[in-house]
Amino acid sequence: MRILLVEDDALLGDGVRVGLKQAGFAVDWTQDGQAAKLALETEDYALMVLDLGLPKLSGTDLLKWLRARQLTMPVLILTARDTVADRVAGLNAGADDYLIKPFDLDELIARLNALLRRSAGQVNLILQHGDIALTPSTHQVSKNGQAVALSAREFSLLHELLLHVGRVQSREQLEQHLYGWGEEVESNSVEVHVHHLRKKLGSALIRTLRGVGYVIDKDVAKP
Repeated sequence: MRILLVEDDALLGDGVRVGLKQAGFAVDWTQDGQAAKLALETEDYALMVLDLGLPKLSGTDLLKWLRARQLTMPVLILTARDTVADRVAGLNAGADDYLIKPFDLDELIARLNALLRRSAGQVNLILQHGDIALTPSTHQVSKNGQAVALSAREFSLLHELLLHVGRVQSREQLEQHLYGWGEEVESNSVEVHVHHLRKKLGSALIRTLRGVGYVIDKDVAKP
């Protein structure tokens, strides 16, 4: 999942970026509101982690701009502003969740996974498709109850496809979810990840539509 992190504190921002990448997210990090606005105008994100006290454009104004454009991307406010009035103002401006600094990284990751589930219309903590089960909170995948080891990008690709079962996604769309700024993307990277997932989880799991993209069908295919 590709997310936008908007945090002007360099030390904190770098720590959060590293922690989220280790949890399997592709992270783009900006340090002011105007840069974040430009990123939102040009890139596609699954969600945004937003500080409020930003230079150039405040987090609240950025959030109001986002919602005025009818963009429904989930937003988690991450801030030191801890009064009830601050929380109410942030939520009323369009935030979906509010986490106060200092915070635990595991809690942040759990909240982000919950927002992703909600935005995709998922209510279960485990994504189940036939004999395949994926648990975002523990980063685990199993087939017929047996654990299957996946790389971070294989996990992210499978997660994205399972969140949108029945919806075809192009290679370019999947690359957007898998890679952040500055990360080299080889021309056949998605194809390679799909190949590995088929070897590990079954050749019929992911269907290729030539010239269109990839999909996990709603009806469970037989191997």
